[in-house]
Amino acid sequence: MAFTWIRGRLVVVGYSPDGDSVRFVPDDVATVRSLENGSRVDPSERDGSVQLRLDAIDSPETHYQGEAQPLGDEARDTLVAAVGFTGVRYDDGGSVTAASPDSVPAAICAALVETNGRPVSLLFTGDAAAAHADGDEVDPATVVDDSVNALQTSNGRAYLTLYTSTPETVRARFVELARAATGPGSVWDADRSGGFTLTRQADVGPDGQLVLPKLFRRATDFLRADTGGTFLEWLRDQGADDDPVEVAGRRTTLSAVITQDGDRVSLTAAIPDLVFVED
Repeated sequence: MAFTWIRGRLVVVGYSPDGDSVRFVPDDVATVRSLENGSRVDPSERDGSVQLRLDAIDSPETHYQGEAQPLGDEARDTLVAAVGFTGVRYDDGGSVTAASPDSVPAAICAALVETNGRPVSLLFTGDAAAAHADGDEVDPATVVDDSVNALQTSNGRAYLTLYTSTPETVRARFVELARAATGPGSVWDADRSGGFTLTRQADVGPDGQLVLPKLFRRATDFLRADTGGTFLEWLRDQGADDDPVEVAGRRTTLSAVITQDGDRVSLTAAIPDLVFVED
């Protein structure tokens, strides 16, 4: 799979960035459309920006279905500052109302666009963004350490969340970075995915237990469905939303690596051992 270097700029005013996603205006949208499944991209009519999905990371949620997790704001604020925005102000809904400068020069290294129309990207700013020309083919393993993705991993602001679309050499580097990011204040230090109570949204809300964001999203959907059954029963019935995942090279589903005892839900596999299947 070929990875392409795409130059452009980041924008945040009027949008809701978080710790693993931000808006990117490519210098030439045709370069984005040349990626695998590039026809899925739908640039904003306002400024031509597209939403990125930062590869290999998943930060605590700030606004999924109107719900948030512990450390979500911290992950967002760290990313926004790291890429170069200052004086950032938000409204009550989490949208940026002011920031300086208006935009930040940036580049992405990407191979495909996922089902929601987001280029799956390594993100670069500063001198790193100017390392290659627009449209160059680049080996992502040679640039991963300079990426914002690597920063959010090594500073413990984002969970490691790997997909089969990410080259194995890049996955291995992110595992190394995540294993070294376990100190106080990190998502790994706060993580309770191995055993958490799930009876209401507040259990996993901003003042509750921090769990892998993919688990949080599924738990939020389950609580909204209000089925009367258990989370595990509900997840097994979700088809594609019972995420296909590889564990130690064996393909299974997310529900197969979860147990539930009453209100106690537990992820039984180590997060670095999970590789979600990218269709």
